[in-house]
Amino acid sequence: MGNSELPIPDGLILRPFRGVRFAVDDPAKVTSPPYDLISDGDVRALLDAHPNNVVRLILPISRAADAPKIGKTSQRSKDSSASPQAAGPETPHPAYAEARRTLEEWLESGVLVPDEQPALYVYEQRGPGVLQRGLIGDVCLPDPAQRIILPHEDVLPGPVQDRLALMSTTQANLEPIFLLYNGGNGTATRLVDEVAAHRTPLVTARTEDGLTHRLWAITDEAEIAAINEDLHPRQALIADGHHRYATCRLLQRREHALHQPPAGAAAHHGPTSASSPTGGSPTGGNQATPDPEASQSPWDFGLALLVDTDAYPPDLKPIHRVIPRLPLDEAVARAKGAWRVQDFPGLEEGLAALDAAEEPAYLLAGDDGAHLLTNPDPLQLAQAMPADRSDRWNSLNTSILSEFVLPKVWGLRDEEETVRIVHHDPHAAVRLARTTGGTAVILKPLAIADVLAVAAGGERVPRKSTSFGPKPRTGLILRTFAIR
Repeated sequence: MGNSELPIPDGLILRPFRGVRFAVDDPAKVTSPPYDLISDGDVRALLDAHPNNVVRLILPISRAADAPKIGKTSQRSKDSSASPQAAGPETPHPAYAEARRTLEEWLESGVLVPDEQPALYVYEQRGPGVLQRGLIGDVCLPDPAQRIILPHEDVLPGPVQDRLALMSTTQANLEPIFLLYNGGNGTATRLVDEVAAHRTPLVTARTEDGLTHRLWAITDEAEIAAINEDLHPRQALIADGHHRYATCRLLQRREHALHQPPAGAAAHHGPTSASSPTGGSPTGGNQATPDPEASQSPWDFGLALLVDTDAYPPDLKPIHRVIPRLPLDEAVARAKGAWRVQDFPGLEEGLAALDAAEEPAYLLAGDDGAHLLTNPDPLQLAQAMPADRSDRWNSLNTSILSEFVLPKVWGLRDEEETVRIVHHDPHAAVRLARTTGGTAVILKPLAIADVLAVAAGGERVPRKSTSFGPKPRTGLILRTFAIR
């Protein structure tokens, strides 16, 4: 089966779409955190809050005996015998077929309702010490080599296969990709702030984390055109959703191969037309004026939140590691051959010392106190770090951990089966280390400037190096491919 030529965007494009939203009394109760931050226990709590919680779509629970487990504590899509792709696109795994049926039932019953007009959506998150605003829309899907949308982390095949199975079966984008750009408080950002200050929101939801989420629709074609004129020359960084972005591009190639255009149909290779930004009528048909986007498919775009970091600087938090079955005393003893080690009686004292230490530095903790690693042996470190990487990449604490500490000091590979991930909370990492007879490795967050520089240079930081926030709440707005 041949693959039709894919459209090649020549800039950053954010196209309006007909958002699909929950029609419930309290929209907060049908939302959830991003799928990869939800544990198996969280799923039950979300469903107890509301039977129509979006978790039923993003982490579907199938009654089939062979359905894969869900949640961040599970092994998703690693076993090829249980892989959703093993069944092929025509016979989706029962868990994802259930998600499709649920989505269809909610649309038919009115639990989910599509907006009447295509729109770009202003999204605000507000709470104690938190204010972030951005634009939600259909973002184009350029190849990373085009340097329009920059990834900064590598992806793993298991999560991509998992999200591809869900996305292709439901024919929907259920969670946005989180993108950051340097907007210089330009036209798009000024319009975002004006909308938030003076217009009535479509949705207001206060979630259990204390944040209030608000959503507005921008439907005016002149405003949408002005936004895209401002965005078009800019470059965006994927803050969260690398696997979703990779999945969108993989699905785009697959769907273009499955849906060959009629002979003679032309593919559009330029940006969204400023004079016709909506890309068709609300039902997906062409407008009276010829539309250069008419030949583009819904798979040529992905749901995304775009935030101007000049107006709303992100919060970059660390992601800690836990090495199960590596006892703390053994980890510390091995480290002494390459690092300076300082011992502390408790975790709080160790965390204070880590905060004051110069990088690279790590705090090892578990059953017995805490131990700070600093001042690595320069010769051992230089020999361990890859020569084909930039100095900036080789100086990152996650790079040194993955290339030096894990393989050279502890004889381990940086793999999902070997290294467990804990977002943000050092106390949770220590608790997990104690229950697994292992060692928690507490890290400081990377500097945003380092992440941007590495991405701009065409490199990727090691897996699970960054956690940008605040992350968009899942379930406030969905995108289906059939509703355009």
